[in-house]
Amino acid sequence: MHELTLTRPDDWHLHLRDDVVMARVLPATAAVFARAIVMPNLQPPVTTVAQAAAYRDRIRAACPPGAGFTPLMTLYLTEATTGEELRLAAHTDFIHGVKLYPAGATTHSDAGVRHIDRIFPALEVLAETGLPLLVHGEVTDPDVDVFDREARFIDTALEPVLSRLPTLRVVFEHITTAQAVAFVRSRATGLAATITPQHLLYNRNALFQGGLRPHYYCLPVLKAERHRAAVLDAATSGDPRFFLGTDSAPHARSAKESACGCAGIYSAPLALPLYAEAFEQMGRLDRLEGFAAFHGADFYGLPRNAERITLIREDWSVPASYPLGSSELVPLRAGERLRWRVAPTPKPGNGQESTA
Repeated sequence: MHELTLTRPDDWHLHLRDDVVMARVLPATAAVFARAIVMPNLQPPVTTVAQAAAYRDRIRAACPPGAGFTPLMTLYLTEATTGEELRLAAHTDFIHGVKLYPAGATTHSDAGVRHIDRIFPALEVLAETGLPLLVHGEVTDPDVDVFDREARFIDTALEPVLSRLPTLRVVFEHITTAQAVAFVRSRATGLAATITPQHLLYNRNALFQGGLRPHYYCLPVLKAERHRAAVLDAATSGDPRFFLGTDSAPHARSAKESACGCAGIYSAPLALPLYAEAFEQMGRLDRLEGFAAFHGADFYGLPRNAERITLIREDWSVPASYPLGSSELVPLRAGERLRWRVAPTPKPGNGQESTA
């Protein structure tokens, strides 16, 4: 196969940051994806409907003209989040989820949840309204091995929550383990999962090949090969409970290559080609469209996109970096070659072309 045309995809887990960084990274996503669930972990976090509306306005203002991109906003759940605020969010047409960060789990999660028991009133409102809970599924207990934190979260938090609130709709974000795959498959309805390109293509060896590689460091961290294989099988299986979420998370080179490097992988400019590579490895390219364009929209109760996009089997080199103010932004697979690329699409109104 040398060309693959599919429904324009959506990204169901994306970090756009704000200000200068957002202006730099947004065009790469908007050139390919029609919609994206935008994470709320800014500083300060997006905890109210008014803050989400203001953030949406900033994203719209930074979006390239004619891109046809729609940001889908989320709220950051804290132990102080009120049921009134969540009901207000559920009645908007632009807030599509509420994000649970365990405190200390990842970038800008210090305002997150420390005690699950304290947020049950909020979770009851989500179950009542149908607004999805988006979960960064890791415990932060320092006594738990970093490679076991996702599995432990299932046992100590996610299973008890869903047993108590069986109608709660949950997206288990960026799953990385065989245990997470099995848990999602054990639930008939109401539970889905996003999967990143790095967790499909790499195991934890990638962090250490030729030395410590900070641009392969993310949270949840890459796992052992048996877990990668399980996640890859789930993504390419055609099961509608699994769908695309890049978790593209930009950090300046100086923040990644430091004594305490930030967690996060920037993949937006090459995400769809990376997914195509993973599906091709499994001989399942025919299932990429469902994973990228149908399953997430169906879970969130949104219409599938009408536009089409084409992938071409053509080698190209990923840039070594992208400019970011006075610094640089290093993408996943920097300087390496990829087998698939997104075909250029004409910009409306001027006949020129843009390449994703």
